[in-house]
Amino acid sequence: MSKFKFLLISVLTFFFFQVDADDRVNILLIISDDHGTDALGCYGNPVIATPALNQLAADGIRFTNAFCTSASCSASRSVIMTGRFNHATAHYGHAHGYHHFSTYDNEKSLVQYLEEAGYRTGRVGKYHLAPESVYHFEHVLRASDRNPVEMADNCTGFIEGPGSEPFFLYYCTADPHRGGGTLDTPYAPNAFGNRPQGYSGIIKMEYSPDQVMVPYFLPDSPECRAELAQYYQSVNRVDQGVAKLIEILKETGKYENTLIIYISDNGIAFPGAKTTLYDPGMKLPCIIKQPGRKNAGKVTDHFISWVDLTPTILDYIGTFPEENRFHGRSFRGTLEDPLGEGPEQVYASHTFHEITMYYPMRVVRTRKWKFIFNIAWPLEYPSASDLWGSPTWQSAYQNGRQATFGQRSIEAYLKRPQFELYDIENDPGETNNLAYEHKYWEIVEDLKVQLKKFMVDTEDPWKLKWDYE
Repeated sequence: MSKFKFLLISVLTFFFFQVDADDRVNILLIISDDHGTDALGCYGNPVIATPALNQLAADGIRFTNAFCTSASCSASRSVIMTGRFNHATAHYGHAHGYHHFSTYDNEKSLVQYLEEAGYRTGRVGKYHLAPESVYHFEHVLRASDRNPVEMADNCTGFIEGPGSEPFFLYYCTADPHRGGGTLDTPYAPNAFGNRPQGYSGIIKMEYSPDQVMVPYFLPDSPECRAELAQYYQSVNRVDQGVAKLIEILKETGKYENTLIIYISDNGIAFPGAKTTLYDPGMKLPCIIKQPGRKNAGKVTDHFISWVDLTPTILDYIGTFPEENRFHGRSFRGTLEDPLGEGPEQVYASHTFHEITMYYPMRVVRTRKWKFIFNIAWPLEYPSASDLWGSPTWQSAYQNGRQATFGQRSIEAYLKRPQFELYDIENDPGETNNLAYEHKYWEIVEDLKVQLKKFMVDTEDPWKLKWDYE
C-alpha cells in the first residue's frame, strides 16, 4: 500500500470515529429535592412560576404516572443510580450523619457503567449517597446546593469539556427541601432555604400565603399556607437553575444532542407526602427531553419508576449490559412511542428515613389499585423530625388526634392497619381503606400474591414477615 493511501485511510478512519464520538448522546440528570407535582406549571399549578421546566416539557415528554420507590432522599437516590430496590442493596435510609446507611460495596452504579462506555462523569450539588467507591464521579464540581444558578455556572467548563467524549452530569439541588431555620414572620414558617439577602444570580420570587394552592392532602391553615409560600420560592429557584443549565447547553452547542431528565427524589416535605407511600409521596414530576426534541410536547400516562432509570439510560445509549441485576425495566419504548401501549404497574419499598424511623412498607400500584403492606403496623407511624416540628403539623396536632390533617384524621395517619387497599380511580385521596371489606378479599389476595412475588424476586429480606409474623 502506498504511503498516500495509508495516510488517506488513516485520516478517514480518524474522522469517522471522531464524528461517531461527537454524535454520542450527552446525559443530564437533574434531581430536585422534595418537589411534588403540586408545584409545577406544566403539571397544572397556575400560580408557581416554572417557565424553564414548562419549556423543557414543551421540548420533551411529560410523564403523569412516574413514581419513586422510596419516599426518602438518600434511599431514593440509591435506587435511581443502581436500577435496584434499596432493600436489596442495603441503602435502607439516609447515608449522611449518624444514620450511616450505605450501599453494598459490590454493587454497580450508573456512573460506573457510563465511565466504562467512555463518558466523562461529573456531579454538582447534593450527593447523599454512599459509599463513594460505588458512586464515584471523575469530576466533583463545587457550588452552593441552595444556589442552582451558581451550580449551573460552575458546570460550564465540564459541559464544554476537552475532546469529544460525551458527558454525564448529575445535577442535584438542595431546593426545595426544608432548611434554613424558621422565619420570624407570621406563623413562623420554615425558610426552605430562602434567606433575606437572597443568592447571587437568583432573581428572588416571593409568594403570598394567599396565592398558594393548598393540595388536598394538606390542611388549609394559615401555618400551612405560610410554609407553602416559602416552598414555592424555593421551587422557583430550582427553575432558574434549570434555565441557566439550558442556556449553557445551547451556548456550547450541546442542547440538541443531550438527553435531559428532570425528576424529584420524593414528594413535598410535608406530612402526608414525604416518607409516605401515598401518592403525594411517590407520584412525582418526570420530564424527559430527547436529542433532537423527539416527541416534543407529548404527554404519556405509562407507568414508570425510578428503578427503571438506570436501565433506560443504558438502553438509550446502546450500552445495556448482557449480564445485569437490574430490578427495573427499560422504558425506551415509551420514549419512542409515548402514546402507545405501556406498563401499568409499579412497586415501591420503604424501610427507613432517619435511623430512628423504622417503618417498612411494600406497595404495588396499578392504574386502578394501590395495595400497601405495613410490615410493622403495630408501631405508630414515625415522622421525620423536620416534618413533625413543622408549624403545618403542630398547628393541627395540637388540636388532638381526632383533628383532621388534609383528608385524614391525625389518628388514622399515625395508626395504620397491616394492609391498605385503595381504589385510586374513585378514591385518589387514598382515604377509604377497602382491604377489610369482604367483597374486595379476592382483589386483596391477588395483590398479596403479586407483592410476595415482588419481594422474593428482588431479594427483599422482609419477605420472611409473610410467614413469621
